[in-house]
Amino acid sequence: MKPQATEFILKVRDCVKGMRELDAESIDLVVTSPPYNLGINYKNYEDTRTRTDYLDWCKEWAKEIKRVLKPRGSFFLNLGACPSNPLIPHELVVEFKKNLFVLQNTFHWIKSITIETKEGQQISTGHFKPLHSHRYVNDCHEYVFHLTKDGNTPLDRLAIGVPYSDKSNIKRWAHTKGRDLRCRGNNWFIPYKTIVSRSKQRPHPATFPTELAVYCIRVH
Repeated sequence: MKPQATEFILKVRDCVKGMRELDAESIDLVVTSPPYNLGINYKNYEDTRTRTDYLDWCKEWAKEIKRVLKPRGSFFLNLGACPSNPLIPHELVVEFKKNLFVLQNTFHWIKSITIETKEGQQISTGHFKPLHSHRYVNDCHEYVFHLTKDGNTPLDRLAIGVPYSDKSNIKRWAHTKGRDLRCRGNNWFIPYKTIVSRSKQRPHPATFPTELAVYCIRVH
């Protein structure tokens, strides 16, 4: 028996209008990263709204997400900030928590990190947008807020699990069931390609790596 082919038609449209065509409680998972209202030069969107206008616009599409999301669905919201406007991610989540969603998990997308080895060597890996400032340090992470309808959505924590560093933990803890796999936690180190390396494949000025969405899909 041959598998049935499914045709996907991509249409460019307003996200709210598009979601209104979907049935209620028909979507398992939403992963999105809206504009952060930081003045990025988009072609068809003004990224310098007033704070009130921006929050009202976000609540408009969030209401449609809640309508189409299944009772045990997951809404992963990627948000970043800048030193001059650091509270936007938190303000937006607070607005969503009032009467739309429950904040079930907060993940940190680590874009760059420096660690020190046991030998005392410092290793830096990943990329970030450097700041030329006498007041602020470089921002090397963004948020991924996991929002659900009631806070009781089950997750597959080991779908993006990692091996134990100390293998003795495999036998020490009964919950391992003999598997060399533990929960990754809420810090996700996912480096992204630099603008130079992806200039020909970058029609959007603020993309995030595919792996970030893959993590969200797998853990859900």
